[in-house]
Amino acid sequence: MEKNREIWLDWLRVTACFLVMATHSCEPFYLGGEGSLILTKADALWVSVLNVIPRACVALFVVASSYLQFPLHYSTKEFFKRRAVRILPPFLIWTIVYALIWGEPVQNFKDVLLNFNYAAGHLWFVYMLVGLYLIMPLLSSWAEKVGKRELQFFLAICLFTTVIPFIRQWAGGNPPVIYGPSGIPNAAKYPLWGEASWNTYGLFYYLSGFIGYLLLGLYFKKFVGQLTVGRTLAIAVPLFLAGFGICNAGFLTRVWADCGGQFPIEGPVGLAAVWEGPWLNDTFGVALMVVAWMLVFRLIRSGGAFYEKVLLPVSKASYGMYLCHLVILGAISAWLRGALGIGEAGVLGIWTTPVQIVATALLSFAASAVFCILIQRIPKVGRWIVG
Repeated sequence: MEKNREIWLDWLRVTACFLVMATHSCEPFYLGGEGSLILTKADALWVSVLNVIPRACVALFVVASSYLQFPLHYSTKEFFKRRAVRILPPFLIWTIVYALIWGEPVQNFKDVLLNFNYAAGHLWFVYMLVGLYLIMPLLSSWAEKVGKRELQFFLAICLFTTVIPFIRQWAGGNPPVIYGPSGIPNAAKYPLWGEASWNTYGLFYYLSGFIGYLLLGLYFKKFVGQLTVGRTLAIAVPLFLAGFGICNAGFLTRVWADCGGQFPIEGPVGLAAVWEGPWLNDTFGVALMVVAWMLVFRLIRSGGAFYEKVLLPVSKASYGMYLCHLVILGAISAWLRGALGIGEAGVLGIWTTPVQIVATALLSFAASAVFCILIQRIPKVGRWIVG
Protein backbone atom coordinates (compact mmCIF):
# COMPACT_ATOMS: atom_id res chain seq x y z
CA MET A 1 0.00 0.00 0.00
CA GLU A 2 1.22 3.51 -0.80
CA LYS A 3 2.60 5.36 2.20
CA ASN A 4 0.26 7.87 3.88
CA ARG A 5 -2.59 7.07 1.48
CA GLU A 6 -6.02 8.13 2.74
CA ILE A 7 -7.79 4.77 2.54
CA TRP A 8 -11.24 6.14 3.31
CA LEU A 9 -11.00 8.48 0.33
CA ASP A 10 -10.50 5.50 -1.99
CA TRP A 11 -13.67 3.95 -0.59
CA LEU A 12 -15.46 7.27 -1.02
CA ARG A 13 -14.24 7.73 -4.59
CA VAL A 14 -15.28 4.21 -5.63
CA THR A 15 -18.68 4.59 -4.00
CA ALA A 16 -19.21 8.00 -5.62
CA CYS A 17 -18.40 6.46 -9.00
CA PHE A 18 -21.02 3.76 -8.46
CA LEU A 19 -23.55 6.35 -7.28
CA VAL A 20 -23.04 8.32 -10.51
CA MET A 21 -23.98 5.22 -12.48
CA ALA A 22 -26.97 4.64 -10.22
CA THR A 23 -28.31 8.13 -10.99
CA HIS A 24 -27.86 7.62 -14.72
CA SER A 25 -29.54 4.20 -14.50
CA CYS A 26 -32.68 5.97 -13.28
CA GLU A 27 -32.91 8.39 -16.18
CA PRO A 28 -34.81 6.14 -18.64
CA PHE A 29 -37.66 6.00 -16.12
CA TYR A 30 -38.43 9.71 -16.14
CA LEU A 31 -36.80 10.84 -19.40
CA GLY A 32 -38.33 9.63 -22.66
CA GLY A 33 -41.11 10.27 -25.12
CA GLU A 34 -41.06 13.99 -25.95
CA GLY A 35 -38.33 14.45 -23.37
CA SER A 36 -40.04 13.70 -20.04
CA LEU A 37 -41.98 10.50 -19.36
CA ILE A 38 -43.03 8.64 -16.22
CA LEU A 39 -45.21 5.65 -17.05
CA THR A 40 -46.75 4.78 -13.69
CA LYS A 41 -47.12 6.01 -10.14
CA ALA A 42 -44.88 3.14 -9.04
CA ASP A 43 -42.11 4.31 -11.40
CA ALA A 44 -42.37 7.83 -9.95
CA LEU A 45 -41.92 6.42 -6.44
CA TRP A 46 -39.01 4.19 -7.46
CA VAL A 47 -37.24 7.09 -9.17
CA SER A 48 -37.84 9.33 -6.15
CA VAL A 49 -36.04 6.81 -3.94
CA LEU A 50 -33.36 5.31 -6.18
CA ASN A 51 -32.38 8.60 -7.80
CA VAL A 52 -32.22 10.55 -4.54
CA ILE A 53 -30.10 8.13 -2.47
CA PRO A 54 -27.04 8.57 -4.75
CA ARG A 55 -27.48 12.30 -5.46
CA ALA A 56 -24.44 13.36 -3.42
CA CYS A 57 -22.15 11.56 -5.88
CA VAL A 58 -20.65 14.49 -7.81
CA ALA A 59 -20.20 16.64 -4.70
CA LEU A 60 -18.33 13.74 -3.06
CA PHE A 61 -15.80 13.79 -5.91
CA VAL A 62 -15.24 17.50 -5.28
CA VAL A 63 -14.83 17.02 -1.52
CA ALA A 64 -12.32 14.23 -2.12
CA SER A 65 -10.33 16.38 -4.55
CA SER A 66 -10.34 19.26 -2.08
CA TYR A 67 -9.22 17.02 0.77
CA LEU A 68 -6.24 15.78 -1.26
CA GLN A 69 -5.25 18.88 -3.23
CA PHE A 70 -6.26 21.94 -1.17
CA PRO A 71 -4.33 23.90 -0.07
CA LEU A 72 -1.73 23.26 -2.75
CA HIS A 73 1.25 21.08 -1.90
CA TYR A 74 3.48 22.62 -4.58
CA SER A 75 3.78 25.64 -6.85
CA THR A 76 0.89 26.83 -8.99
CA LYS A 77 2.76 25.91 -12.17
CA GLU A 78 3.43 22.38 -10.93
CA PHE A 79 -0.14 22.01 -9.72
CA PHE A 80 -1.59 23.01 -13.10
CA LYS A 81 0.87 20.74 -14.92
CA ARG A 82 -0.01 17.71 -12.78
CA ARG A 83 -3.76 18.30 -13.01
CA ALA A 84 -3.67 18.98 -16.76
CA VAL A 85 -1.77 15.79 -17.53
CA ARG A 86 -4.14 13.77 -15.34
CA ILE A 87 -7.45 15.29 -16.43
CA LEU A 88 -7.31 16.73 -19.94
CA PRO A 89 -6.01 13.98 -22.30
CA PRO A 90 -8.65 11.38 -21.27
CA PHE A 91 -11.33 14.07 -21.37
CA LEU A 92 -10.39 15.09 -24.92
CA ILE A 93 -10.29 11.47 -26.09
CA TRP A 94 -13.72 10.64 -24.68
CA THR A 95 -15.16 13.91 -25.98
CA ILE A 96 -14.13 12.72 -29.46
CA VAL A 97 -15.57 9.25 -28.83
CA TYR A 98 -18.97 10.59 -27.81
CA ALA A 99 -18.99 13.06 -30.71
CA LEU A 100 -18.47 10.18 -33.13
CA ILE A 101 -20.91 7.63 -31.74
CA TRP A 102 -23.90 9.75 -30.64
CA GLY A 103 -25.78 12.20 -32.82
CA GLU A 104 -24.39 13.93 -35.90
CA PRO A 105 -20.57 13.93 -35.75
CA VAL A 106 -20.03 17.09 -37.83
CA GLN A 107 -22.44 19.12 -35.70
CA ASN A 108 -21.06 17.55 -32.53
CA PHE A 109 -17.54 18.69 -33.34
CA LYS A 110 -18.82 22.21 -34.05
CA ASP A 111 -20.67 22.21 -30.71
CA VAL A 112 -17.70 21.06 -28.63
CA LEU A 113 -15.84 24.22 -29.54
CA LEU A 114 -18.29 26.00 -27.23
CA ASN A 115 -19.45 23.32 -24.80
CA PHE A 116 -19.61 19.61 -24.06
CA ASN A 117 -21.58 17.23 -26.26
CA TYR A 118 -25.12 17.40 -24.84
CA ALA A 119 -25.67 13.73 -25.63
CA ALA A 120 -22.86 13.00 -23.17
CA GLY A 121 -24.11 15.38 -20.53
CA HIS A 122 -21.93 13.94 -17.76
CA LEU A 123 -18.90 15.65 -19.28
CA TRP A 124 -20.04 18.93 -17.69
CA PHE A 125 -18.27 17.70 -14.55
CA VAL A 126 -14.81 18.13 -16.08
CA TYR A 127 -15.43 21.80 -16.91
CA MET A 128 -16.59 22.45 -13.35
CA LEU A 129 -13.61 20.60 -11.87
CA VAL A 130 -11.11 22.52 -14.00
CA GLY A 131 -12.79 25.74 -12.88
CA LEU A 132 -12.20 24.79 -9.25
CA TYR A 133 -8.58 23.95 -10.02
CA LEU A 134 -8.14 27.43 -11.50
CA ILE A 135 -9.33 29.09 -8.30
CA MET A 136 -7.49 26.84 -5.82
CA PRO A 137 -4.16 28.70 -6.12
CA LEU A 138 -5.92 32.00 -5.35
CA LEU A 139 -7.33 30.62 -2.10
CA SER A 140 -4.45 28.36 -1.12
CA SER A 141 -2.57 30.81 1.12
CA TRP A 142 -5.79 31.68 2.94
CA ALA A 143 -6.67 27.98 3.29
CA GLU A 144 -3.36 27.31 5.04
CA LYS A 145 -4.01 29.95 7.70
CA VAL A 146 -7.79 29.97 8.09
CA GLY A 147 -9.12 29.26 11.57
CA LYS A 148 -12.03 27.02 12.49
CA ARG A 149 -14.52 29.78 13.32
CA GLU A 150 -13.68 31.74 10.19
CA LEU A 151 -14.12 28.70 7.97
CA GLN A 152 -17.39 27.84 9.71
CA PHE A 153 -18.63 31.35 8.91
CA PHE A 154 -18.01 30.91 5.19
CA LEU A 155 -19.42 27.38 5.22
CA ALA A 156 -22.59 28.74 6.83
CA ILE A 157 -22.96 31.21 3.95
CA CYS A 158 -22.40 28.41 1.44
CA LEU A 159 -25.02 26.30 3.19
CA PHE A 160 -27.49 29.16 3.04
CA THR A 161 -27.01 29.42 -0.72
CA THR A 162 -28.29 25.83 -1.04
CA VAL A 163 -31.66 27.11 0.19
CA ILE A 164 -31.83 29.86 -2.44
CA PRO A 165 -33.42 27.59 -5.11
CA PHE A 166 -36.37 27.06 -2.75
CA ILE A 167 -36.56 30.79 -2.03
CA ARG A 168 -36.67 31.45 -5.77
CA GLN A 169 -39.51 28.97 -6.18
CA TRP A 170 -41.45 30.50 -3.27
CA ALA A 171 -40.93 34.03 -4.57
CA GLY A 172 -41.38 33.38 -8.26
CA GLY A 173 -43.89 30.52 -8.39
CA ASN A 174 -43.55 28.26 -11.42
CA PRO A 175 -40.88 29.93 -13.59
CA PRO A 176 -40.96 29.67 -17.37
CA VAL A 177 -38.47 27.30 -18.96
CA ILE A 178 -36.02 28.92 -21.37
CA TYR A 179 -34.47 26.72 -24.05
CA GLY A 180 -30.85 27.30 -24.93
CA PRO A 181 -28.63 25.77 -27.64
CA SER A 182 -29.70 22.31 -28.83
CA GLY A 183 -32.93 22.60 -26.86
CA ILE A 184 -31.33 22.31 -23.43
CA PRO A 185 -33.77 23.82 -20.91
CA ASN A 186 -33.14 26.11 -17.97
CA ALA A 187 -35.79 27.52 -15.68
CA ALA A 188 -35.80 31.31 -15.57
CA LYS A 189 -34.38 32.50 -12.25
CA TYR A 190 -36.32 34.86 -10.03
CA PRO A 191 -33.81 37.68 -9.28
CA LEU A 192 -32.62 38.02 -5.68
CA TRP A 193 -30.28 40.34 -3.75
CA GLY A 194 -28.59 42.38 -6.45
CA GLU A 195 -29.48 40.23 -9.44
CA ALA A 196 -31.20 41.82 -12.41
CA SER A 197 -31.52 41.36 -16.14
CA TRP A 198 -28.19 43.16 -16.53
CA ASN A 199 -26.43 41.52 -13.57
CA THR A 200 -26.29 37.85 -12.56
CA TYR A 201 -23.54 38.41 -9.97
CA GLY A 202 -25.68 38.85 -6.88
CA LEU A 203 -24.76 38.94 -3.21
CA PHE A 204 -24.14 35.21 -2.82
CA TYR A 205 -22.86 34.42 -6.31
CA TYR A 206 -19.21 34.00 -5.34
CA LEU A 207 -19.91 31.68 -2.41
CA SER A 208 -22.45 29.46 -4.13
CA GLY A 209 -22.19 26.24 -6.07
CA PHE A 210 -19.28 23.84 -5.74
CA ILE A 211 -17.06 26.32 -3.91
CA GLY A 212 -18.96 25.21 -0.80
CA TYR A 213 -17.85 21.61 -1.27
CA LEU A 214 -14.28 22.80 -1.82
CA LEU A 215 -14.45 24.50 1.59
CA LEU A 216 -16.16 21.48 3.13
CA GLY A 217 -13.27 19.23 2.14
CA LEU A 218 -10.87 21.74 3.69
CA TYR A 219 -12.92 21.86 6.89
CA PHE A 220 -12.92 18.08 7.30
CA LYS A 221 -9.19 17.97 6.64
CA LYS A 222 -8.27 20.65 9.16
CA PHE A 223 -10.87 20.53 11.91
CA VAL A 224 -12.91 17.31 11.98
CA GLY A 225 -11.23 14.76 14.18
CA GLN A 226 -11.85 11.03 14.27
CA LEU A 227 -15.26 10.34 15.79
CA THR A 228 -16.51 7.15 17.38
CA VAL A 229 -18.90 4.92 15.45
CA GLY A 230 -21.76 5.84 17.75
CA ARG A 231 -21.12 9.57 17.53
CA THR A 232 -20.72 9.37 13.75
CA LEU A 233 -24.01 7.54 13.23
CA ALA A 234 -25.83 9.83 15.66
CA ILE A 235 -24.92 12.75 13.39
CA ALA A 236 -24.80 11.13 9.95
CA VAL A 237 -28.06 9.16 9.99
CA PRO A 238 -30.34 12.14 10.84
CA LEU A 239 -28.49 14.31 8.32
CA PHE A 240 -28.88 11.74 5.55
CA LEU A 241 -32.54 11.07 6.32
CA ALA A 242 -33.29 14.80 6.41
CA GLY A 243 -31.50 15.38 3.11
CA PHE A 244 -33.19 12.39 1.52
CA GLY A 245 -36.59 13.54 2.73
CA ILE A 246 -36.14 17.07 1.37
CA CYS A 247 -35.03 15.87 -2.08
CA ASN A 248 -37.61 13.09 -2.24
CA ALA A 249 -40.53 15.27 -1.19
CA GLY A 250 -39.46 18.04 -3.55
CA PHE A 251 -39.36 15.71 -6.55
CA LEU A 252 -42.66 13.97 -5.80
CA THR A 253 -44.44 17.24 -5.05
CA ARG A 254 -43.50 18.60 -8.47
CA VAL A 255 -44.40 15.39 -10.29
CA TRP A 256 -47.77 15.17 -8.54
CA ALA A 257 -48.53 18.81 -9.31
CA ASP A 258 -47.92 18.19 -13.01
CA CYS A 259 -49.76 14.88 -13.36
CA GLY A 260 -52.76 15.47 -11.11
CA GLY A 261 -52.54 11.88 -9.95
CA GLN A 262 -52.89 10.53 -13.52
CA PHE A 263 -50.18 8.49 -15.24
CA PRO A 264 -48.45 8.27 -17.61
CA ILE A 265 -47.18 11.85 -17.49
CA GLU A 266 -45.33 13.14 -20.53
CA GLY A 267 -44.00 16.45 -21.72
CA PRO A 268 -40.99 18.33 -23.12
CA VAL A 269 -37.57 17.82 -21.57
CA GLY A 270 -37.98 21.07 -19.67
CA LEU A 271 -40.57 19.35 -17.50
CA ALA A 272 -37.97 16.87 -16.22
CA ALA A 273 -35.62 19.78 -15.60
CA VAL A 274 -38.21 21.23 -13.22
CA TRP A 275 -38.73 17.85 -11.49
CA GLU A 276 -34.99 17.55 -10.90
CA GLY A 277 -34.69 20.94 -9.19
CA PRO A 278 -34.89 19.73 -5.54
CA TRP A 279 -32.03 17.26 -5.97
CA LEU A 280 -29.51 19.34 -7.90
CA ASN A 281 -25.96 19.54 -6.56
CA ASP A 282 -26.31 23.00 -5.02
CA THR A 283 -29.45 22.26 -2.98
CA PHE A 284 -29.90 21.89 0.77
CA GLY A 285 -30.89 18.22 0.85
CA VAL A 286 -27.90 17.14 -1.22
CA ALA A 287 -25.52 19.17 1.00
CA LEU A 288 -26.83 17.37 4.09
CA MET A 289 -26.31 13.97 2.46
CA VAL A 290 -22.75 14.91 1.44
CA VAL A 291 -21.82 15.63 5.08
CA ALA A 292 -23.42 12.34 6.14
CA TRP A 293 -21.47 10.33 3.56
CA MET A 294 -18.22 12.06 4.57
CA LEU A 295 -18.69 11.27 8.25
CA VAL A 296 -19.39 7.61 7.59
CA PHE A 297 -16.48 7.06 5.20
CA ARG A 298 -14.02 8.59 7.65
CA LEU A 299 -14.68 5.61 9.92
CA ILE A 300 -12.69 3.46 7.49
CA ARG A 301 -9.12 3.33 8.76
CA SER A 302 -7.43 0.17 7.53
CA GLY A 303 -6.91 -1.65 4.26
CA GLY A 304 -6.59 -5.36 3.68
CA ALA A 305 -6.46 -7.81 0.80
CA PHE A 306 -9.75 -6.67 -0.72
CA TYR A 307 -8.66 -3.06 -0.56
CA GLU A 308 -5.26 -3.75 -2.10
CA LYS A 309 -6.36 -6.10 -4.88
CA VAL A 310 -9.83 -4.79 -5.79
CA LEU A 311 -10.81 -1.45 -4.37
CA LEU A 312 -7.54 0.45 -4.86
CA PRO A 313 -7.24 -0.40 -8.59
CA VAL A 314 -10.87 0.63 -9.08
CA SER A 315 -10.25 3.89 -7.21
CA LYS A 316 -7.30 4.68 -9.46
CA ALA A 317 -9.47 3.98 -12.51
CA SER A 318 -12.49 5.95 -11.26
CA TYR A 319 -11.93 9.02 -13.44
CA GLY A 320 -11.78 6.92 -16.59
CA MET A 321 -14.84 5.00 -15.42
CA TYR A 322 -16.72 8.26 -15.05
CA LEU A 323 -15.76 9.35 -18.56
CA CYS A 324 -16.56 6.09 -20.38
CA HIS A 325 -19.45 4.60 -18.43
CA LEU A 326 -22.34 6.07 -20.43
CA VAL A 327 -21.36 4.03 -23.49
CA ILE A 328 -21.54 0.84 -21.46
CA LEU A 329 -24.53 1.87 -19.35
CA GLY A 330 -26.64 2.79 -22.36
CA ALA A 331 -26.13 -0.63 -23.93
CA ILE A 332 -26.81 -2.51 -20.69
CA SER A 333 -29.92 -0.46 -19.91
CA ALA A 334 -31.38 -1.09 -23.38
CA TRP A 335 -30.64 -4.81 -23.11
CA LEU A 336 -32.31 -5.13 -19.71
CA ARG A 337 -35.39 -3.21 -20.84
CA GLY A 338 -35.70 -5.55 -23.79
CA ALA A 339 -35.23 -8.64 -21.63
CA LEU A 340 -37.40 -7.66 -18.65
CA GLY A 341 -39.99 -5.38 -20.21
CA ILE A 342 -41.07 -1.97 -18.98
CA GLY A 343 -42.76 -0.89 -15.76
CA GLU A 344 -45.51 -2.93 -14.11
CA ALA A 345 -46.12 -4.74 -17.42
CA GLY A 346 -42.60 -6.21 -17.19
CA VAL A 347 -41.84 -9.79 -16.22
CA LEU A 348 -41.26 -8.83 -12.56
CA GLY A 349 -44.37 -6.69 -12.20
CA ILE A 350 -43.92 -3.75 -9.84
CA TRP A 351 -40.31 -4.87 -9.19
CA THR A 352 -39.28 -4.60 -12.85
CA THR A 353 -38.18 -0.97 -12.57
CA PRO A 354 -36.04 -1.20 -9.40
CA VAL A 355 -34.40 -4.43 -10.59
CA GLN A 356 -33.51 -2.80 -13.89
CA ILE A 357 -32.11 0.30 -12.20
CA VAL A 358 -29.97 -1.58 -9.69
CA ALA A 359 -28.84 -4.22 -12.20
CA THR A 360 -27.91 -1.56 -14.76
CA ALA A 361 -25.83 0.30 -12.18
CA LEU A 362 -24.05 -2.82 -10.91
CA LEU A 363 -23.29 -4.28 -14.35
CA SER A 364 -22.16 -0.92 -15.73
CA PHE A 365 -19.92 -0.33 -12.75
CA ALA A 366 -18.30 -3.76 -13.03
CA ALA A 367 -17.85 -3.58 -16.79
CA SER A 368 -16.40 -0.05 -16.80
CA ALA A 369 -14.06 -0.95 -13.93
CA VAL A 370 -12.68 -3.98 -15.75
CA PHE A 371 -12.35 -2.01 -18.99
CA CYS A 372 -10.51 0.94 -17.41
CA ILE A 373 -8.19 -1.19 -15.27
CA LEU A 374 -7.17 -3.20 -18.33
CA ILE A 375 -6.65 -0.04 -20.42
CA GLN A 376 -4.54 1.52 -17.66
CA ARG A 377 -2.15 -1.43 -17.88
CA ILE A 378 -1.31 -0.71 -21.51
CA PRO A 379 2.24 0.69 -21.35
CA LYS A 380 2.67 4.42 -22.10
CA VAL A 381 -0.78 5.05 -23.61
CA GLY A 382 -3.19 3.57 -21.05
CA ARG A 383 -3.28 6.53 -18.70
CA TRP A 384 -3.75 8.95 -21.57
CA ILE A 385 -7.02 7.16 -22.36
CA VAL A 386 -8.55 6.65 -18.90
CA GLY A 387 -6.40 8.72 -16.56
